[in-house]
Amino acid sequence: MTKTFVRSLALFAALAGASVAGAQAPKSGIVRHSNTPPGLILQGVTVPAEAKMLYLSGQLAAPIDPANKTPPAQLTIADFGDTKTQTISVFTKIKTILAAQGYAMSDIIKLTVFVAGDPKLGGKMDFAGMNDAFKMYFGTAENPNTVARSTVQVAALAGPAFLVEIEATAAK
Repeated sequence: MTKTFVRSLALFAALAGASVAGAQAPKSGIVRHSNTPPGLILQGVTVPAEAKMLYLSGQLAAPIDPANKTPPAQLTIADFGDTKTQTISVFTKIKTILAAQGYAMSDIIKLTVFVAGDPKLGGKMDFAGMNDAFKMYFGTAENPNTVARSTVQVAALAGPAFLVEIEATAAK
C-alpha cells in the first residue's frame, strides 16, 4: 500500500469515527428525528430490531363523573367534556395502561389521533384543544420527549359522545 492510501484510510477512519460519535443513539438505540426547525412532533423515529414494543389499541375518554349512573348509551358529549378534556382523559388512561406494562409516557414513539368534529364548532375538529392537551404530556419537564404523530378528523367515533380516540405505540 502506498503512504497516500494509508493516510487516506486513516483520515477516513477518523472522520467516520467522529460522525458516529456525534450521532450516537441513546442507550435504548431508539433515535427520535426532529423536524427542521424542531416542532411539536417528530419527523420520525428509528427503532432497532431488539427494542421491546407495546402497541395500544385506540383509547376513548372516561366520563368526567365516574359516579354517574347514566347508562353508557345515554351519555352525551357533556358527560365526557370537550376535545381538550377528552384528550386529557385519554392520555391519563394511556399513562395508566403503560405503567401497568412497565412503560412510561416518555417511551411513546408514535400516536395516531382520531378527532371527531365538535357540534359546537360547526362539525370541525378542535385541533387546538387536542394540541393543548398534548402539550401537557409531551415536551414537558416530566417528559421532554415528543413523538411521531398523525392526527385526522373522522366522521364519527365508537359513540356519538366521543370526540377523541388515540392509538399509542411505545418502545424501549
